[in-house]
Amino acid sequence: MPDHPAPHPLRTLHEGLSDLDRRLFDAVAVSPSPLLDLTMRPLSAAADHSKLWMVIAAGLGGLGGLSSRRGAVRGVATLAVTSLIVNQGLKRIYPRRRPVHDGVPAKRARRQPTSTSFPSGHSAAAAAFAIGVGLENRTAGYALACLAGAVGFSRVATGAHYPGDVLAGFAVGAGVAVAGARLVPPVDDSRTMTPEPTVERIATDQDGAGLVVVLNPASGDGTGTRVAEEIRSTLPKAEIIELDEDSDIEAVATEAAERAEFLGVAGGDGTVATLAAHAVAADKPLAVFPAGTFNHFAKDIGAETVAAVVESIRAGRLAHVDVVWLNDEKLLLNTASIGAYPEFVRARTRYQRRRIGRVTATVRALRRVLRHTAPVEVRIEGRPVTVSFFFLGNSMYGAPGFVPGRRTRIDDGVLDVRYLEDGHGNATARLFGSWISGRIRNSKVYREVQAPVVTIEADEPFRVAHDGEAGELHTRARFRVDYRALRVFGTSLTR
Repeated sequence: MPDHPAPHPLRTLHEGLSDLDRRLFDAVAVSPSPLLDLTMRPLSAAADHSKLWMVIAAGLGGLGGLSSRRGAVRGVATLAVTSLIVNQGLKRIYPRRRPVHDGVPAKRARRQPTSTSFPSGHSAAAAAFAIGVGLENRTAGYALACLAGAVGFSRVATGAHYPGDVLAGFAVGAGVAVAGARLVPPVDDSRTMTPEPTVERIATDQDGAGLVVVLNPASGDGTGTRVAEEIRSTLPKAEIIELDEDSDIEAVATEAAERAEFLGVAGGDGTVATLAAHAVAADKPLAVFPAGTFNHFAKDIGAETVAAVVESIRAGRLAHVDVVWLNDEKLLLNTASIGAYPEFVRARTRYQRRRIGRVTATVRALRRVLRHTAPVEVRIEGRPVTVSFFFLGNSMYGAPGFVPGRRTRIDDGVLDVRYLEDGHGNATARLFGSWISGRIRNSKVYREVQAPVVTIEADEPFRVAHDGEAGELHTRARFRVDYRALRVFGTSLTR
């Protein structure tokens, strides 16, 4: 008898894998399971035409944070590219027949698609979206990876694909996502490394002896009067100096700093900044009682209520925080701005009072300010630039973007500078597109800088608003961080 030639190793491998694929398909699709009958068909149908992923992307974009919005945009873009590659390329190159699923339970089986089986488009889209989102937001990516795996499994359980089709789809989707990350790297939101807080404990009297509080009873629409009463009842030995319309706050603060063991202040951010300057000069701790309208600084140091401040004083708990000097003369605690930023905040507040959502209010306020506020020509660190919006914060304010948010630390030693450059075509549309996609830091319109010193100069005087005050005109404004120079009673920075 003639010898039969040995089969080619690749053909043997292909036949073996095909046989394994069919056996796995039978084990999953044909096996009886009430749980699979109940869940697999609805899940598979939800992923048709990527409806499931579009709904999730909308949720991430509308309700999530900055990284979630970036993840939604990257996930949808990756999914679109993957679908094009699979449906217009790979399915035509390798036209594999769909499984014969006569044995699949009727409650689970779906009508067979007309396209070829290899690779699974549903699985490719699922992997592309999940990994795309995960590249920008790891937590969301982990959750979506589980959902993507379930979608892939549903394609086998409903008889639409062999397991090999699903695995190939996962590989294609993952490959497109990784390639996309090489072309457009994910944004890194970790921008500073801050040492541990500087804290100390000091001996204090439980009734407030040695504490001198400078208080504005008219601040916060009368909140100051209530705060004065609460201080007197909880710290009976503390001295309270109440300001009036004729008071010279600088003279009062100077006299109080000379004889106080501990300084206290209750008023708006401008009043707090004045007392903070004297506390730094005298190297004395400062207790900040929330008596202003917004109390930004008090909230950020954990002094949101009088009770919290009293508890910190009695415990002798101090934290060292940064302050900012403007031209080495004026102390700032929170923010400074030039150009349109003060108008932007006021406009956004007005829109939000009409019960308009924050995103809509932000967009409307930005559009209004960019249209109606004249830009300012300045030089930032010697670089000529025309700015329509300029924000400078003491320490890092929230996530990147022209809506700064709230600080979590006030002791990182940097100025947070954000501004919009004027003169770019379609600036509003470009800015909104980069913001909604979560890639604001890559925008040509928006600039962001973190530095310990920032100098702004101009040929014409420009106004510098700061800590809730209109501010003065300058032709040169040098902002400098005084690292952890102010000692404050508080809770949020000492835990």
